[in-house]
Amino acid sequence: MRFVPTRVHGVIDYIYALLLIGAPYVLDFSGGGAPQWAFWLLGFGVIGLALLTRFELGVIRLVPMPVHLGIDVLAGLLLAASPWLLGFADRVWAPHLVFGLLEAGLALVTRTAPEDQPARQAA
Repeated sequence: MRFVPTRVHGVIDYIYALLLIGAPYVLDFSGGGAPQWAFWLLGFGVIGLALLTRFELGVIRLVPMPVHLGIDVLAGLLLAASPWLLGFADRVWAPHLVFGLLEAGLALVTRTAPEDQPARQAA
């Protein structure tokens, strides 16, 4: 069931991105290695994707909302798995797992069409 409006998703995207960029300093894994870079890459990627998405808070509206949500799911799952994929699970893994699952989960409950745009009717 998709109940989160795209406008709310957009606000959360920008806040989430800033949290991702700042979290390594607050959570003490800002040593410059893979744990920090995973958060930074995703944080800046989320900002870029939001700016390019065809929804209320997009600036250059190129990316359709369903594509945005699909990228969010994949990126969230990749962040969640990154400690094991990149080999730093022995140092830090909980923030990556939590933030990644939150991103994927939000994408799965966000509406696929902005309020100012009608949703496609199933044929």
